[in-house]
Amino acid sequence: MQPLIDDLEKIREALRYHAHRYYVLDDPEVSDSEYDELFDRLLAIERANPELITPDSPSQRVGGAPVDALQTVEHRAPMLSLGKCTSIDELDAWLRRCNADLDRDVGSLVCEPKFDGVAVNLLYENGVLSQATTRGDGTFGELITANVKTINAAPLKLMSNDVPAWIEIRGEVYITIDDFEAYNRTAAASGEKLFVSPRNSAAGSLRQKDPTMTAKRPLSLFCYSIGAHSDDYQPQSHLDSINDLRRWGCRVNEFAERCDDGNACADYIKRLGERRDSLPYEIDGVVIKVDDLATQRDLGFYIRQPRWAIAFKYPPVDASTTLLDVDYQVGRTGAVTPVARLEPVRVDRVTVSNATLHNQDEIDRLGIRKGSKVLLRRAGDVIPKIVKVVEAGDGALIAAPNVCPSCGTALTRGEDEAILRCPAQMSCPAQVQNAVIYFCSRECLDIRGMGTQRVEQLLNAGLIKRNSDIFTLKKEPLIELERMGEKSAQSLLDAIENSKETTYPRFINSLGIRNIGEDTSAILADRFPTLEDLITADYETLLEVENIAETIARNVVDFFSIDANREEARRLVELGVHWPAPKAPIDSRLDGQIWVLTGKTSRPRTEVKSLLVARGARVTGSVSKNTTHVFAGENAGSKLEKAQELGIRIVDETEFNELVE
Repeated sequence: MQPLIDDLEKIREALRYHAHRYYVLDDPEVSDSEYDELFDRLLAIERANPELITPDSPSQRVGGAPVDALQTVEHRAPMLSLGKCTSIDELDAWLRRCNADLDRDVGSLVCEPKFDGVAVNLLYENGVLSQATTRGDGTFGELITANVKTINAAPLKLMSNDVPAWIEIRGEVYITIDDFEAYNRTAAASGEKLFVSPRNSAAGSLRQKDPTMTAKRPLSLFCYSIGAHSDDYQPQSHLDSINDLRRWGCRVNEFAERCDDGNACADYIKRLGERRDSLPYEIDGVVIKVDDLATQRDLGFYIRQPRWAIAFKYPPVDASTTLLDVDYQVGRTGAVTPVARLEPVRVDRVTVSNATLHNQDEIDRLGIRKGSKVLLRRAGDVIPKIVKVVEAGDGALIAAPNVCPSCGTALTRGEDEAILRCPAQMSCPAQVQNAVIYFCSRECLDIRGMGTQRVEQLLNAGLIKRNSDIFTLKKEPLIELERMGEKSAQSLLDAIENSKETTYPRFINSLGIRNIGEDTSAILADRFPTLEDLITADYETLLEVENIAETIARNVVDFFSIDANREEARRLVELGVHWPAPKAPIDSRLDGQIWVLTGKTSRPRTEVKSLLVARGARVTGSVSKNTTHVFAGENAGSKLEKAQELGIRIVDETEFNELVE
């Protein structure tokens, strides 16, 4: 048996080598027929000896039965989104902020293309791909291991003897422009549904429940960074980690480049932009990162974004078409928004038939009439907007409605608002429907199977009238609905039950408070650790929270001043929606203290912050009259000077260590 095992492993290693040459290096050494002959030998041996099949065998790229739903798992390190800039001046301002936060120069930077694809997280244990997930909300992603294994550019086993015990590798799944167009030509010829765009196609392919369907899609992969990893791997710089990924057999982009300063980054952005149209894949910008990983740790994070990286976005793409009409849609908060209906036009490989107009003031400013020829602008996956009228039409001017198109209630407009609003709230069918759809979305409770059509069906049947009613649904009434058998009803009820376990920020986001999204929900959850704390927070208390503006504070107070909203939030908890309790501080010796960190220390800045928070302190980014302590490390600069001017207590590293230990 041992000679057979040895022979089998030699065949696998040869197949991995040749697949790497073909799919990663684009430099094959054998013909397709020679590769196929070797692969057939592998399959023959494994069929005769199924006990010898291993997870990293090349034969396992397409395998596994379809699943009913994608499982959600937690990343070992968060997958953060990037802050964005659209000019070199904004890029320079970001770099100055980094230097100011550190009180020193950040050093070299790395520039690389910003791919217009789908981010994934690949977990390798002992060099073998054990788990693949989508980015999800950055903390939790959907398990797509079987689907990623169908991508030939994704190594099932890393090619080196010095790989870490475990490591998360981040990458971008995409479809090349040629493959996208070829797939659509074939689909059109056979009468199948066409792809909308390469990015959306990649996203939909990865979320297929049947991996054999994913295998039919022309997906590829670039690996661009590392996440969490075991202690036996200690890279010093981002570019070092990129080179390690290449050495381990991962496909990395050829255009990753180290730049000495902002001027070099600007030159890189210009050079890549000039060859953007000739690239075989879509990019929408450049990602700029601080190269030194220790400096990255010192800079830390801002809510869901790293301070040490930013995305430069290239200018959007324009096209012109004819405006046919304008419809008015009612959102979940009552905002009545005009939507332009257009003669379909191709914009950056996407067919566009709708565009946003923001509000009536925008329509009046543009002077839009039916039949006007208008200029569209689209950036990435953002809904296109009309930027100007190219040729005036001969139709009627677009007039704003006086009543809600959904419920007929007279519309209102605040003194400081440009948006028309329906005040009917839960008496307006459109607001109720959109509120429930938002509540069930991935950013909130993430209830699988509760899409737009299902929500509309449940509302029309009278089975739900508000968000919390979802958790009172029973199987018998569901089975009576059209296209809802017993199995589908049970799957929906299971998804509803699973959604009860959530996070506190997601719960706050799901309430639908105006202008409160994921980032602000996280801030509120951190400052008001219980629901009752948030419900009873007054305007002045909210304004004291860093990054909470007057509008946000007023919206929170106004929302919870309504009896029905307070009742709804509490009812959700009574019906079983729950989240992990906040970690209790180790002690409360620093309770009420407000700290600011500046300068370089032997500990990572994130660790210093965690030690302070665990003892009851708050950590903010700037010195003010409310600051009680400033932790000053080496080369502390302007923050230290301001603290001295205000007479704030200065703590050095020795005193800090004594305090926390």
